[in-house]
Amino acid sequence: MFETIDQINLSYVKPGIYEETRFEKLHNVIFQNSEEGSKEIAREISNLVRTKQQKEENCVLGLATGSSPLKIYEELIRMHREEDLSFSNVVFFNLDEYFPIDPDDSQSYHHFMAENLFKYIDVKEENIHIPDGNISYEELHDYCNNYENRIQKLGGIDFQLLGIGRSGHIGFNEPGSHLNSQTRIITLDHITRSDAISAFTSLEKVPRKAITMGINTILQAKRIVLMAWGRNKAKIVKKAIEGEISSNIPATYLQHHQNTTVVLDKAASSELTRIREPWIIGDCNWDNKLKKEAVIWLCEHLNKPVLKLTDKDYNMSGMSGLLNFKGPAYDLNIEIFNLLQNTITGWPGGKPNSPDSHRPERSKPDSKNVVIFSLAPETTVAHIGGTMHRLVEQGHKVNLLFGLTEDSISTEEYLKYAGVFKKIMPTDISEGVIEKNCPTMEGQMPSGTVKKIKEFIRIEEILTAVKNLGILEKNIEFINIPEKNNELSEKETVEFINVYLDKINPHQIFTAGDFKIPHGIEKRYLDHLINSTKNLYKTKSPSQCWIWLYNESNQDWKISDVDMAVPLSPDQVLKKRNVIFKFLSQKERILFQGPDTRKFYLDSENRNRSMAEKYHKLGLTEYEAMEVFKKL
Repeated sequence: MFETIDQINLSYVKPGIYEETRFEKLHNVIFQNSEEGSKEIAREISNLVRTKQQKEENCVLGLATGSSPLKIYEELIRMHREEDLSFSNVVFFNLDEYFPIDPDDSQSYHHFMAENLFKYIDVKEENIHIPDGNISYEELHDYCNNYENRIQKLGGIDFQLLGIGRSGHIGFNEPGSHLNSQTRIITLDHITRSDAISAFTSLEKVPRKAITMGINTILQAKRIVLMAWGRNKAKIVKKAIEGEISSNIPATYLQHHQNTTVVLDKAASSELTRIREPWIIGDCNWDNKLKKEAVIWLCEHLNKPVLKLTDKDYNMSGMSGLLNFKGPAYDLNIEIFNLLQNTITGWPGGKPNSPDSHRPERSKPDSKNVVIFSLAPETTVAHIGGTMHRLVEQGHKVNLLFGLTEDSISTEEYLKYAGVFKKIMPTDISEGVIEKNCPTMEGQMPSGTVKKIKEFIRIEEILTAVKNLGILEKNIEFINIPEKNNELSEKETVEFINVYLDKINPHQIFTAGDFKIPHGIEKRYLDHLINSTKNLYKTKSPSQCWIWLYNESNQDWKISDVDMAVPLSPDQVLKKRNVIFKFLSQKERILFQGPDTRKFYLDSENRNRSMAEKYHKLGLTEYEAMEVFKKL
């Protein structure tokens, strides 16, 4: 499996080119999205398990944790239920575990594997091996040696599944790990601990150490598949695949292995040379998208505005083919400059009585029904609050559909309000009930009174905040987001969104379209929204509703991907910040924090300003900040 690049779904990459390039040192395949890649990995695992069963042999699988393999495990569970895939002959070894941590802790990898795979398949308890985060320091050395010996006695790992951290770690082998390292305890890198904040709610609660299989342990596996999803992983993926072998990037050690495949989605592959600068490798199919990307790349590479590029600049950068196709430079520059200029608009809902040919949005109807859909209202305001205010000012009916999660306010934040509620609700809250109902361990869901109070706090601060953007309370609705995905909640969610969109009959929908976790809860609800919009099209004109996507991941859209850029004045930036400050319970720790530990409003302001600066460097008008969108 994964022997060719037939799976690559990028029109301008010629089959076979990447095999010839000097840049790539690890075999890799690219899928349209993480779901497709995950299913292909699950299929390979399934085939291996069945082959071993036919030979009456054990199959030894090395597994990873985190968000990356979730879809793989979902597919394996489906195969077990629907395709009679048995795991009775499978012996599992997990890569790592936090230390110290109790196996019953909701953040332990014992708990993760049970909840996401083992409790749903026919695995034998004695065939599950996960490092023990509860072992004493005195026993650690012998324990780690025994873990190695158990793997060796079974003939080694047949298939090892890996993720990759932003530090370049595989397992918990952090930068500095040696090629010959074996199972051991290790101190976690700061980047790794920062990436775990969303699970543990604060950096202080993230364990500082872990037990991990070593580099040598991993490289002894007969087959290795490393998966990486999302643009957050793109830069480290490039270093792992194209970089020199170095202990600074432990994933580069996989270049020593003769049977490794890196499986990527399009976003994670975006920094690879053959994707980002394919003209360096060979001839290209110069479609409009690639042409735009190439010119913008050249401007950034040479630090020149578009209209100052010369024929020599193109030729010296390997783009003579582009000039032959669309030259000379003068004509090409003007074409790209106009395309960029046409993305900029102060009228995100369309400008009335103006031609549409040079604007990103339609002018008709003058007043549009707009839906802003979000599971994290504070980050939505941080990213597109200026656009939301502009839409209201220009007479459009702005409707907000916000998701409420059971853990949208941390226990620490909730306790700030506890004393107040004791005083104002004495009949409903008896002495000590707040402390009794609050979870003593992060990850447990509060219930009863405490849950209702959390929801009340959340709703009130959301309403207070968005009213400052001029949005009417009657146009704001909430949808409850369950802790765990299940068939019933999925059905109810789809029905709710279908009814809601049919009632609003939107001309525009604004929602997040790129996430820190590519197939997490936010992506699931985006899929529901898209499917519901498709259902809407069955009875209404397909051209009626346009979906505009903003980016919630660590970085904004590339300029070449931007279809609409809404400029903000200094006053508008300040107004947006003041609105964000209304989200008092979220200022320190928001639900979808991700790896960036800065206050989220500072991150969004920096991104808005950075985008305006990038446009200006390309030769466009200078603005204070810009909010940018892709059209779906």
